[in-house]
Amino acid sequence: MTQTTLPVPLDVETELEKIAQRYRQAGGVGINILNMIGGQAESLLDRLPTSVRSQLETATVRALDHAMTAAHKSRGHVPDQASWLNSATSAAMGAIGGGGGLPTALAELPVTTTLLLRVIEGVAVEYGFDSELESVRFDCVQVFASAGPLAEDDGSDLAFLTVRLALSGKAVQAIIHKVAPKLAVVMGQKLAAQTVPVLGAVTGAATNYAYTSYYQDMAHVHFGLRRLAIEGDVPSEELTHRLAIRMKELTSA
Repeated sequence: MTQTTLPVPLDVETELEKIAQRYRQAGGVGINILNMIGGQAESLLDRLPTSVRSQLETATVRALDHAMTAAHKSRGHVPDQASWLNSATSAAMGAIGGGGGLPTALAELPVTTTLLLRVIEGVAVEYGFDSELESVRFDCVQVFASAGPLAEDDGSDLAFLTVRLALSGKAVQAIIHKVAPKLAVVMGQKLAAQTVPVLGAVTGAATNYAYTSYYQDMAHVHFGLRRLAIEGDVPSEELTHRLAIRMKELTSA
């Protein structure tokens, strides 16, 4: 069935254009650096030992479970930071993780996941959403469903913007397990990039910087669209439909 495109106010279209541009540019220069360092995303996972690849999804579920609690609790002790500082902190962590090869990179994985989730929560608050609400924390995990900075994305997969489940402990676990397989691939690519011979810490820093920048951008897309739906009084499904159309136009331009 063809979806009918409803007319929306011009100011909504203007904001939607800004969101589309941010989506298109997510990650920026950092992604080009990663591609130079690590090669194509498809070949990165082949660098990891089979034992590591087989445990990635389980490790990712554990990391997300830990991050959900740790990221939220940290808000009471550490205020939100500027975007550049988040990226700089993440880069420093990546340098430490990459400096010791795969063992330290694996140990750094849950810490990085917590930082990324904390950064996403910070963006939610910036758009006026209450991070104390389980629904908002739920949305924060959904941002990870936007794949990763090395994934090919033509803007056609916008499902993460509109997925909804009944809010409960089981629902949170459901979304974690839904997101985990995709995030496991993302984090596997990150781990593999950090094992590039010789570069070590430099690669770890560049990888974390790029990933933090990417997920900050995707959080702005996600919560920007949520805020626009509320303030513009337009159904989120309609905005998502229009965003998908705009992304295709930007890709083909």
